[in-house]
Amino acid sequence: MENIDKKLGIKMPNVLLPRKGVELTKWAVVACDQYSSQPEYWQQVEELVGNDASTLRLTLPEVYLGKQGEDEKIEQINKNMVDYLKNGVLVEKQGFILVDRSTSRSASRKGIVASLDLEKYNYNEGSQSPIRATERTDVNRLPPRIKIRENASLELPHIMILLDDAEKTVIEPLYEKRQKLEMVYDFELMMDGGHIKGYMVDRAEDVEPVLKAIDKLADPVAFKSKYQVGDEKGVLLFAVGDGNHSLASAKAHWENVKKSLSEGEIESHPARFALVEIVNVHDESLLFEPIHRVVFGIGLEQFVDLMKKFYGQDANISLVECSSKADMKAKSAELCKNTDSHILPVVAGDKFGIIKVDCPKCNLEVGTLQAFLDDLIIKDTSVSIDYIHGEEIVDSLGSKTGNIGFYLPVMDKNDLYKTVILDGVLPKKTFSMGEAEEKRFYLECRKIVK
Repeated sequence: MENIDKKLGIKMPNVLLPRKGVELTKWAVVACDQYSSQPEYWQQVEELVGNDASTLRLTLPEVYLGKQGEDEKIEQINKNMVDYLKNGVLVEKQGFILVDRSTSRSASRKGIVASLDLEKYNYNEGSQSPIRATERTDVNRLPPRIKIRENASLELPHIMILLDDAEKTVIEPLYEKRQKLEMVYDFELMMDGGHIKGYMVDRAEDVEPVLKAIDKLADPVAFKSKYQVGDEKGVLLFAVGDGNHSLASAKAHWENVKKSLSEGEIESHPARFALVEIVNVHDESLLFEPIHRVVFGIGLEQFVDLMKKFYGQDANISLVECSSKADMKAKSAELCKNTDSHILPVVAGDKFGIIKVDCPKCNLEVGTLQAFLDDLIIKDTSVSIDYIHGEEIVDSLGSKTGNIGFYLPVMDKNDLYKTVILDGVLPKKTFSMGEAEEKRFYLECRKIVK
């Protein structure tokens, strides 16, 4: 099966898991890019973890990015990694891991933890690589993440990779025989994260059917027939769902590392691979959610005026006032039924409203908004943006003076692959796979140094 491994760009990883006796509920923490405007969340995590071993000590929550003491935090993270390895906090096992995750909204989201070959991944727009970004990658967001990785001895994945497996041939058959697999963890996640179970997949009779099923999805003839495309379109096998910038940072780090390696070293160096969880986009428990925006440091009227100037004659932009959130939702629904305009519901301080954009050039509402936001924060450095999971947080942050919260619509997950294949990458932060507490928790680790 080794040749199939190389062809597909998937590798059975050497996974590091916490040794027996480590309290797993304190060990696993949510992805670092969550709750980035809610320091109180991370303070609660800090208090819960205390002095116990935890992935909180191996990652840098983005709430602290760009803040005083960042360099010291990164240095301490690298030291903690070395200490955890030296002191036997982590135990190595070789194999895929079948993950079974339940949350308050879903009974069982299934995935496989595996390593993917970064040589088969390209995040640039127009890429036809088998491992591909679904959303636009903001290269300006990569340097701090590369900085965290460049001296790290371990990687911890919150990256979730998608497969378009409508017939459920890869993960689901493995899940059906989970009782015959070795269970390596089974515990409750902290902070309403739900429950998670993991099963070791290391026997040939379990691994081979998985690889053969993925190989069928990668068949170029079947791919062209499925999506009705020509030879100019490369097979999109693995699509990045969550953790786009983390995977891009791993790729950039690998490009730096391999400059000093021989051809033989390039073939086997651990930094060439990235640990991810692979999930079927057709898993019923995989829920696509919109990623909302909150803009800080600008008033609504000024925002609309600047947006009008940005789009000029290309679009007619107007602000529809609403008496309440319920009124905003009702008017938005009515407008969406009766117009091809883009409808952007907003909350700004004590006001609700709708920004209506006629004749939009972008296909998606998020594209119309994001194009302007990217330009705005370059021209006015006093304005900043955060990307938000969950309407309640938009309500809370957007209702504060000087902030604007944008409620964006959800994308149909069944359209994802075909849209990316035909139209290219989506605007950044177009969709999210679940709410913040449903995101991947750091749990498994892997060495990325020799």
